[in-house]
Amino acid sequence: MTARVSRLRRLLGEIDGELGRAHLPAWLRPTQTESRWPAGVAVLAAIALQWSVNKNLAFSPKWLLPAIELALFAVLTIADPVRINRESAVLRIVSIALVVVASMATVWSAARLVDQLVHHVAIDASRLLLNGGAIWLTNVIVFALWYWEGDRGGPAARANASDDYPDFLFPQMTAPEMAPANWEPTFVDYFYLSLTNATAFSPTDTLPLSRWAKLTMAAESVVSLLTVALLVARAVNILK
Repeated sequence: MTARVSRLRRLLGEIDGELGRAHLPAWLRPTQTESRWPAGVAVLAAIALQWSVNKNLAFSPKWLLPAIELALFAVLTIADPVRINRESAVLRIVSIALVVVASMATVWSAARLVDQLVHHVAIDASRLLLNGGAIWLTNVIVFALWYWEGDRGGPAARANASDDYPDFLFPQMTAPEMAPANWEPTFVDYFYLSLTNATAFSPTDTLPLSRWAKLTMAAESVVSLLTVALLVARAVNILK
């Protein structure tokens, strides 16, 4: 009799646990994994933008960093071609390495651009705006990838609900009644976060919670403000 009661209690506990998980917001429970293509398109766009800047603004040789990024991206795509559903230490290292290399290329180009702006190197206004715009947009994509890869351990870890504590607080988390039951942040949300932070130079509708998230957003604001301010000032001076 006692054994039957114990089994019944255990069964009821399992049922209660399943019901509890079913009522949790999607971002707090295991869900369907995120599609590869939005982040993939962003990576390819960043590589194309890096290739479009003038040779004197790109890391030398110009093909090296984009080639490394393409190779790392190919490894990730082959491993998880449709959905990001594998929590692997090796793949995690490869994905972080991809963002690091993209960051190196962007930082190098931004630093070269700032150096030319400060030292008044002769440059055509339209060419200046095109190169500056490409570097700025690449910077937005790179920081979006950092947010996407860093929040709660990355897309695969978020899908498996490995970490209950988010690094970014999206509006849908504080007002779940205003979002579908299956809502959870994807790359598009992190891209929007990066874009608004780069234009407003501060958080807008999404708040950083962890220290690394605050410092990363602060770094993006500083880089964006410095680039835009110098770029606009020099372009206006040339046009005059």
